[in-house]
Amino acid sequence: MPRATNAPASRKRRKRRLECAKGFRGSRSKLFRMATEAVDRAMRLATVHRKHKKRNYRALWIIRVTAACKQNGIQYSRLIEGMVKANMRLNRKMLAEIAIHDPEGFTVIVKEAKAALS
Repeated sequence: MPRATNAPASRKRRKRRLECAKGFRGSRSKLFRMATEAVDRAMRLATVHRKHKKRNYRALWIIRVTAACKQNGIQYSRLIEGMVKANMRLNRKMLAEIAIHDPEGFTVIVKEAKAALS
């Protein structure tokens, strides 16, 4: 009985992994073992970096809102506290967009937050 190697499936699996490593430098895109390690690492870091991307955007929105708060004479933390007390449900992303594109509207939000604080 001839030796069965499962060659078509093995070749397909290797080809698929090398296809994922396309664009990597040097032997990381040519040799199967190095390509496997590189792709595994890339997949793991892609997951981590998706989480970091969310953190970075939230930090950016907070920085923008803080800058707009300073122009209106209030601290960021006090604004958020006043908005919670006034039961204004705006997330940081929308606050940042309002602060950039509608400064007058942001001023109205600040006034309502200040009124809720006092």
